[in-house]
Amino acid sequence: MKRLLVVSAHAADFVWRAGGAIALTVAQGGKALVVALSYGERGESGELWKEAGQTLERVKAIRHQEASQAAEILGAEFLPLDLGDYPLRVDEAAQEHLVEILVDFAPEVLITHTPHDPFNPDHPVAYEATERARQLATGSGVASAFKTVRPPEFLLFEPHQPELCGFVPNLFLDITLVWDKKLAAMQIFASQGYLQRYYAERAEHRANHARRISGRPDIARAEAFQRVLPQVVGGL
Repeated sequence: MKRLLVVSAHAADFVWRAGGAIALTVAQGGKALVVALSYGERGESGELWKEAGQTLERVKAIRHQEASQAAEILGAEFLPLDLGDYPLRVDEAAQEHLVEILVDFAPEVLITHTPHDPFNPDHPVAYEATERARQLATGSGVASAFKTVRPPEFLLFEPHQPELCGFVPNLFLDITLVWDKKLAAMQIFASQGYLQRYYAERAEHRANHARRISGRPDIARAEAFQRVLPQVVGGL
């Protein structure tokens, strides 16, 4: 059973960028866990702050409800760490918690943000924390004095503005079969409704690229990812 772990800086990032991968993993009999380092309550909930008398706790509660519902639609478990956003800070205790999550869940595939994002200060922080947790959870590839897990495949999901984040897609995932689930999960986030059309169009664009690369005419929706580590295969 494949185990997928997605580390998301904010409560909705996993839906826009890896919702198809999550739903497909679960549909194929796997298990998916989403860790949200924050709710994105300050930097990514602008629509909610337009309401008179709005409070931080109410925004966080709405974001929690939205993310939980979206994860349920996709078939994933949702684990919020509520570290705060803009700026997101991952202290030593939070870092150790993230390592424990990796060791306990033992993912075969790990996905998070790109190391660079000139428009979002929290996404690179999420990458750094995830990369450090991956290294601490897997050791150096030899026997260690602490419990380690088998190194997972490490992928970056597509940022909002890929060209400006150094994102080079080298893995396309056909999500046609689960597109209805991703679309339903995206529609949950009323607090970021303006992103729904953008990521629906992005899935069509990436499907076009996937069709041209693979020669498969049946791909209608796709997500793009970038491998961090070299791929190891048993044959070419």
